[in-house]
Amino acid sequence: MALTIDVINEKINQITDKLPPLIIEELREKLIKLLDKLSESTLSAIIDKVISAYDSAQVEPCEAVGTIAAQSIGEPGTQMTLRTFHFAGVRELNVTLGLPRLIEIVDAKKSPSTPQMTVYLDENHRYDLEKAKEVANRIEQITVENVTSSIETDLLTGTLIVNLDLDVLEDKGLTPDDVRKILSKIRGVDVTIEDNQRLIIQLSSSLDFVKLQRLRDKVLNTKLKGITGITRVVVRKQQDEWILLTEGSNLASVLMVKGVDPTRTTTNNIFEIMEVLGIEAARNAIINEMMEVLTEQGLDVNVRHIMLVADLMTRNGTIKQIGRHGVSGEKTSVLARAAFEVTVKHLLDASIRGEIDELKGVIENVVVGQPIPVGTGKVELYTILGSMLG
Repeated sequence: MALTIDVINEKINQITDKLPPLIIEELREKLIKLLDKLSESTLSAIIDKVISAYDSAQVEPCEAVGTIAAQSIGEPGTQMTLRTFHFAGVRELNVTLGLPRLIEIVDAKKSPSTPQMTVYLDENHRYDLEKAKEVANRIEQITVENVTSSIETDLLTGTLIVNLDLDVLEDKGLTPDDVRKILSKIRGVDVTIEDNQRLIIQLSSSLDFVKLQRLRDKVLNTKLKGITGITRVVVRKQQDEWILLTEGSNLASVLMVKGVDPTRTTTNNIFEIMEVLGIEAARNAIINEMMEVLTEQGLDVNVRHIMLVADLMTRNGTIKQIGRHGVSGEKTSVLARAAFEVTVKHLLDASIRGEIDELKGVIENVVVGQPIPVGTGKVELYTILGSMLG
């Protein structure tokens, strides 16, 4: 007699406290697909087997998970390269990979050395190159310098002459008049346009060489359109859709742009992810970034070790580095802190405060030369002679 979906759901609901939600849902889907081939006894046997396999995959009590994770990441880390790689076929965009990138992540750097975003597009824009370019134009920050072929400084009259590149302006969806209107907002200047290509910027105040140089820098850096921080956008084909790769990162603003898919768009700036999407998203970003670096180098590290590091870095609701200013520096044991870095300072500070070391961890017990509380070292056996003698 064939089973029904209700019977499967009933059986699955009885084991929700024994398995994680993801495994529960995956098991439910696969059992429903095999609905016609299952009997009640087979269903029970499969569920029991899954529970048994999950239990056997658990970490055993007193397992040295931290030491194993450190070794599993540290040993392959010695084989990593120190170079910075370019994206294939895109010379203008590079991204830090290898050991430098791994160090950036575990040191919890506020911003990566090469901030970069992968912007996915929504259903209406991802399959059309022209529509993808429209979104790219909305995102890429365009300054006056980007659309200028040359700029001249006239010290005698106190003017700047900006020669616009009309081809670039057209490509970026701008006109010379758009540039004039934006530059007119700068205080203390008069802006006029000649031949629909040359902008004459005149200082209203008295002639001053220093002021003119400052004005020149200000004009060149004036933003015409786009998002602050995104200095370049490259449109690339990935499988059957168009995506955008950016140089620079501004997650909050990019997610608001029309045509962007906010559910898949991401950045390599983990602190930005934490501020915009929360600490759980930052934890996932740490895992994904570290795994991407290791995989790109051809190193096979089990994701569980990376997950342990990410959990440790984000357990307080903020991102902490693995170092003396973060995880290692916050250990409760004085000897464990002292064994890591700045030994004398830790011991001196602890003695001033009168701290007590309970010797409950691994490092502090190694320091004092007694068995570490891991594996069999965690168990204490007592023999009661009186009961043995009767």
